[in-house]
Formats: sequence, C-alpha cells, structure tokens
Amino acid sequence: MILEGLVTTMNEEGMVNIAPMGPIVDESLTWFRFRPYKTSKTYQNLLQRPTGVFHVVDDVLLLARATIGQLDVAPAVFAANLIEGRVLADACRWYEFDAEVIDDSQSRTDIDARVVFTGKIRDLFGFNRAKHAVVEAAILASRVHILPAEELLRQLAALEGPVQKTAGPRESAAFTLLSEYIRDELAVVSRKVAETKSQV
Repeated sequence: MILEGLVTTMNEEGMVNIAPMGPIVDESLTWFRFRPYKTSKTYQNLLQRPTGVFHVVDDVLLLARATIGQLDVAPAVFAANLIEGRVLADACRWYEFDAEVIDDSQSRTDIDARVVFTGKIRDLFGFNRAKHAVVEAAILASRVHILPAEELLRQLAALEGPVQKTAGPRESAAFTLLSEYIRDELAVVSRKVAETKSQV
C-alpha cells in the first residue's frame, strides 16, 4: 500500500529538505520503497546521505506548502535518534530510515529503505474528508505539467465539495493555496503554447 506523508533529508552541507512523498509500505511499517524523480532534492540528498525521516502528518497546510515549494518559514525540527537527520516537531509519528538499495536504472528511482527507529509525538487528528481532499489536490499540483488542463480542473472541482462541507481554517487555506497554484501554472503553460503557435 502507499502511505502519504513528508520526508526530511539532508545534503552534505546539512541543509534540510522537506518533501511530500508517498512510499510503498508494508503493514508493519518496517520498510519503505520511495520512488523519487532524479531531478528531486530528495533523490540527490539520499545519494549524498542515504538516511532520512518519513513523517505521518495531519497538517495539510504544511503538506500543501511543501508540495508547491512555498515553505517561507521552516517548520520546527529536532534531531533524529539513530540517524543523522531531522524530525518535524509537529508530526504525529516519524520513521527514521536507512536507504539500503538505490536503483536508478529507470526514469524514477526505486529506493528501498529499512526503518531503524520509530517515534510518536501526538495522536493523529482522525479521518476528515477535507484533509483527504487537500492531499488529492496536492497530488494534482505535483502533476500540473503532466496531466491535461481539463482533467486537472475537473478533478479539482470535484474536490471542492468535501472541503466546503468539512474543512477547518487550515484545510480551507491549504485548498485555496493549491487551487491558485494549479490555475496559475496552467495559465503559464497556456501562454507558452499560444506564444509558440504565434511564432509558427
């Protein structure tokens, strides 16, 4: 199965990167398979330092900001227990891991990681349709240059109902942020296509 969350990794200089990631996991959560693109900082960091921390979170505004690269204020972190890494202080649970196999023979890398330490900060908020809708919107935002515009906007519109019905302030803010990002990026793509056609 796939578990959505946030991953922290560090480069050789000790700079922390926070990225949304949905690894394949076993039900006991003892290993993860990450599939980052080779252009991602997560991939580059794991090549330099093959350790990281996967976080189960319920703050979808943080997830949204990390997805579109708008973490203007870095969230609080503390040192991991068994690896050289950083834990998000507001996570629900965290899993420190060692990346044991890195297979980059395909366009997306397969990274098999073994969990070496697990910690808990607080209970998960619980099931909420708006939170799930924001996660889906974040996935759409990450694919804005891959999926057709009509399909993106159709799926985004379908997610708006659960947000309106069940969201709190952070869920509403997160969905608005992602919606604006998707529409802005689609406008940029549309302008580039129009400019290309005008030059033909």
